[in-house]
Amino acid sequence: MLKSLDEEISIVDLTKITDPRGSLTFIEGEVHIPFPVRRVYYLYDVTSGSARAGHAHFALEQLVIAVSGSFDLVLDNGYDRRTITCNRPWIGVHMKSLIWRDLNNFSSGAVCLVLASERYAEPDYIRNYDSFLEVIKQRDAR
Repeated sequence: MLKSLDEEISIVDLTKITDPRGSLTFIEGEVHIPFPVRRVYYLYDVTSGSARAGHAHFALEQLVIAVSGSFDLVLDNGYDRRTITCNRPWIGVHMKSLIWRDLNNFSSGAVCLVLASERYAEPDYIRNYDSFLEVIKQRDAR
């Protein structure tokens, strides 16, 4: 079944509370995002010109946030590709499963926070783009 990339990703505008002391943003699993948070990780000290990710997941969903600095999130569902510049700590990008993702163009000091719906499980990863396209083709043939 052909899915629009718009059906598989969404921009999540998180609560931003600001006062003279600074700003605060919070996220509650199954409230602000449609899944319980089972894993949190973050990328930092990414060297200039480096790319991260380069994979998809069979089941895992994620929310990606630039908590500091900026980076580009390149998303691909096998039919459509979109680049989203992440640069605001109160904005997240929610990705459903079977979305190929690449992270690149990290600014100096960038920190990428990821909230994941599942614990780490290597069998959930699709690490080869051609294999990803084959999985999409098989899914859509059903």
